[in-house]
Amino acid sequence: MEKQQLPDKDVPETLPVWVVARGYLSALIGAVGVLIPVALLPGCSTSKLQTADRLEKGYVVVLPGIEGKSFLNVNIARGLDDGGVRSYIKIHDWTPGTLLLFPVTMRAESRNQRQARRVAQMIIDYQDKYPNRPVHLIGHSGGGGLAVFTLEALPPQRRIASAILLAPALAPTYDLSRALRRTEYGIYNYYSRRDLGFLGAGTTIVGTIDGEHTSAAGAVGFQVPYGLSEEGRELYRTRLHQQRYTPKMAESGHSGGHLGWADRKFVAEWLAPILRTQITHMADQNHTPKNRPDTLMPVPGNSPMGIYP
Repeated sequence: MEKQQLPDKDVPETLPVWVVARGYLSALIGAVGVLIPVALLPGCSTSKLQTADRLEKGYVVVLPGIEGKSFLNVNIARGLDDGGVRSYIKIHDWTPGTLLLFPVTMRAESRNQRQARRVAQMIIDYQDKYPNRPVHLIGHSGGGGLAVFTLEALPPQRRIASAILLAPALAPTYDLSRALRRTEYGIYNYYSRRDLGFLGAGTTIVGTIDGEHTSAAGAVGFQVPYGLSEEGRELYRTRLHQQRYTPKMAESGHSGGHLGWADRKFVAEWLAPILRTQITHMADQNHTPKNRPDTLMPVPGNSPMGIYP
């Protein structure tokens, strides 16, 4: 006898809402559980990266995620040094100082904008004292959002070399055009679809740093916002460089999760070359905005960079 198939109506098309909600909540709790020991491990000192001679060579501000200063952002700073970046490297903790306030940290818009203005003033003060030196921002997770806010807080006539966003907790449709104008070489966004706990469930439940309940750009990449002007679209085309996670990154110690972007070896091999190339280019006596390359993105394996479709 021929086996009969169940009617389609007997097969549920979607999971019940409570099942989906329970899955998201479990993923969020698991993600926070991972961050707790991270927040308790401050990492080694970075004082050797903050000497007077380094100030002459450039300025890098590392903005942590919601865990605050920890071994993750220390690894980023030390990885840059391992990779040959000899600029002054400063970790700026913009958080309230406790992981227990992570929902407030993410959604405290007024406080976060004040912190962004504070970082912007740090950059202005540096540029006034050390003109024509390269300045870079590197933000991980929530710090990626704060890096964008910092760029927006800079006066129109101010620019930094570039900003690197590692798994940023911003909405994919956030308008980056104002931030992109404040850079010479653009914004570099690194994202991974494996980042389900933090930037899938986490930002869907708690919200992104800009207040949207959705998977973040650190998981799915940025999209060109609907209705953006032609000038804005051109900025996205020439100054937004996106790199999705690839298995090749595992060779540098990054398995694709939220914390892997801060692996010291990964930073040395994938991120430091970007800064070094820009620093060298800016040191060229013939450098002017007219001969600025659209991208300066040396990465292992020549991984393609481009706008997320």
